[in-house]
Amino acid sequence: MTEKVVVIYSGGMDSFTVLNRARKDGKEVFALTFDYGQKHIKEIDYAKRVCAELNIEHKVIDISAINQLLAGSSLTDDIDIPEGHYEEESMKSTVVPNRNMILLSLAVGYAVSKGASKVYYGAHSGDHAIYPDCRPEFVEKMSDVCQIANYEPVTIYCPYLDQTKIDILTDGLNMGLDYGKSWTCYNGREKACGKCGACQERLEAFEKNNVTDPLSYE
Repeated sequence: MTEKVVVIYSGGMDSFTVLNRARKDGKEVFALTFDYGQKHIKEIDYAKRVCAELNIEHKVIDISAINQLLAGSSLTDDIDIPEGHYEEESMKSTVVPNRNMILLSLAVGYAVSKGASKVYYGAHSGDHAIYPDCRPEFVEKMSDVCQIANYEPVTIYCPYLDQTKIDILTDGLNMGLDYGKSWTCYNGREKACGKCGACQERLEAFEKNNVTDPLSYE
């Protein structure tokens, strides 16, 4: 039987690659997207289109009510999104408290209900400096907990955990992926801003791969 997996799919560049890596590896994919009260839902719209095109079962879950509890992030609160490189101290304002533990917990519950053995998400080494819930020690311990949290063990799997965004893009390009079908910018305007940390890291990945990003920038 084909192994079933749940992919946490934001619609961004990393999760777009993870989604397609899971498919390439022969998994039966169930995509799960969360609306946690982000300032825009542009990524979610991209995720919907990709899943429809690939005929992947896709759920978009509104958990925006949690923002009554989780304050202080520039991605959800009335705080300006910082500009600059992803690893700068200012980018810590984009941390949403406990976000990945919450999202992974929900995804594991969904995995159990679908008979899936793994939950994939797109943490990578470029996230380690700013986001504690993308670091290897978090992923390892979260996966350990998810082995015993239900009668059915579920593994947390990050295929690019020890690789960079440059490496992720390289793998995606080798798979022939069209990154015009992903959205990375923290701002939800018509064009990507090119100045926020997410944009800068994305553009750096394309530059290092000697490829032009198909998205339009301001």
